Amino acid sequence: MITKEQMIAFLAKEFPQSKCIVEEVGNQSATIRHKIGFEELRPGNTVSGPVLMTVADVALYVAILGEIGLIPLTVTTNLSINFLRKPAADKDIVGICKLIKVGRTLAVGEVSIYSEGDEHVVAHAVGTYSIPPIRDR
Repeated sequence: MITKEQMIAFLAKEFPQSKCIVEEVGNQSATIRHKIGFEELRPGNTVSGPVLMTVADVALYVAILGEIGLIPLTVTTNLSINFLRKPAADKDIVGICKLIKVGRTLAVGEVSIYSEGDEHVVAHAVGTYSIPPIRDR
């Protein structure tokens, strides 16, 4: 099991450009936060789709690595997202991932994405990750 502190250090080293913040990791789940500022908005004063997809992808990655260990070459093979309602332009985005299955070579999970403080889901994603063979770790 990977601790929150280990995950934060790993992401800072491997993905220093990421704006995602790890809030929780463990028990086949993860919670990720992404602060929202002018750069994350698109016309219509809403959070851009790529930001929501990033939160989903990072939440899946963190939840999976929390289970299998810090294996950087674990990669996204599929990510499907449904945009359900307009996120608030002045609230952080929070993604909560729950893993559905972690196998030897594939992991599947879902992510519910919210505007901070709102109980209504703004987007829902389902993703699959490929886990490298033991010899490639």
